[in-house]
Amino acid sequence: MKTGSNRYDVCVIGAGVCGANIARRLSAYELDVALVDKEADVSFGTSKANSGIVHGGFHHNKKYLKARLELQGMMMFDRLQQELDFPFKRCGIVVAALHEDEMRAIEQLYMQGVDNGVIGIEMCSRERILELEPKLNPDTLGGLWVPGGGIVEPYRFVFALVESARKNGVEIMTGFKVEHAARAGDEWTVRAADGRVVKARYVVNAAGLYADEVSRAFGAEEFEIKPRKGEYYLLDRLTKAKPERVIFPVPTSVSKGMLVIPTVEGTVLIGPTAEAVDDKADLATTREQLEKILSSARAMVPSVSEYDVITSFAGLRPTLEEDFYIEPSAKAPALIQVAGIQSPGLTASPAIGEYVKDLLKKEGLRLSEKPDYDPFVGKRPHVKDLTPFEVDKLAQADPAYANMICRCEKVSEAEIVQAIRAGHTTLDGIKYFTRAQMGRCQGGFCTYKIIKVIMRETGLSWDEITKNGDGSRILKDAL
Repeated sequence: MKTGSNRYDVCVIGAGVCGANIARRLSAYELDVALVDKEADVSFGTSKANSGIVHGGFHHNKKYLKARLELQGMMMFDRLQQELDFPFKRCGIVVAALHEDEMRAIEQLYMQGVDNGVIGIEMCSRERILELEPKLNPDTLGGLWVPGGGIVEPYRFVFALVESARKNGVEIMTGFKVEHAARAGDEWTVRAADGRVVKARYVVNAAGLYADEVSRAFGAEEFEIKPRKGEYYLLDRLTKAKPERVIFPVPTSVSKGMLVIPTVEGTVLIGPTAEAVDDKADLATTREQLEKILSSARAMVPSVSEYDVITSFAGLRPTLEEDFYIEPSAKAPALIQVAGIQSPGLTASPAIGEYVKDLLKKEGLRLSEKPDYDPFVGKRPHVKDLTPFEVDKLAQADPAYANMICRCEKVSEAEIVQAIRAGHTTLDGIKYFTRAQMGRCQGGFCTYKIIKVIMRETGLSWDEITKNGDGSRILKDAL
């Protein structure tokens, strides 16, 4: 147990979807846990920019750890949603075959899914696949149907996990870039670039793209995380191309292909690409890749239109080996490596939390359940989900519910204030927490209103407001 203000039983490095799940799982025990991240807010790394899919468990052979954790993780989302109130829908997945040779690949995926134990997996004729998803190309020959797949808002998932972990005693430290680590006795001293220090008996390296650098800081295994960039394009919620199911092409040896994904909040994602890059900060999008994504998406859903695109973004996947690397370090004591967590990392993340907890126990961490552990977070009202009468009732108690800050996504001032008071004081943090700035105008009408609310609630001056932390000031040199 903690004996000083900076001493912990476990320090989890990386507040993405894996680190957040691990920290929350550990918060159920009589432990002092710190969750640290180098970014200005949680979920600002790999977890903020991915497909948001709960995978179906058929893409990988069960000989791989990631396949087994995927299957376990996908079945945990219903309970997690009940506890954490994040956007999630089990809408199902279809894999569309457009050519005869692709039907042979569909058969292999089906057999692999059956062998993995996927519930309800079905090989489909042309008529059946078009019945399940009428937006598909009418020339589709057949495909695969996996009813257990789904969609989730990844950043809201991470925010809810972290909120639950904090409620149960986990200390969250952002802007904590691990620079050096040293071990004395049975304790690690972890030093951040800004001079802050955390001491912990056990450390979990879940640093995503930077897990290799963290490993080196601990004198542990030498490996190289290679970024793989995936570009996405977001279509307006009014697009005619919105499907009911997640639509996969037949996968290649490099990736699962470019998808058409109905998001939980009503927009549509198309992508991603899969491009090996050297720069871990390369989030640029290009016209060339847009054309490639549009072409692939239209092959499956002909109604996809470039005119429905409202924004583009890119995410980086931390590739390492063919499988996840989750095991105790063989070189550094009391260090658990959680690296190379690419697809299906989001789906597997709840199971990764369980797996790492068990590894820590095997390494000697004593686990005693908290009698007062509370897995639930309070539900917050969202104006877009309410009737005018319900909004009026809320506004009687708090007039800020009647002041619409973001018209596209119907986000009220009260919801912006809730985000700020929950610790999200950057524009991106508020965007991921509330969806303000995510609509058709992409913040064109609401950004200045949000800045004014941040200034009022935090006392920050106009030139201190950032998009996502240091180096991204919005109004720098504006005078």
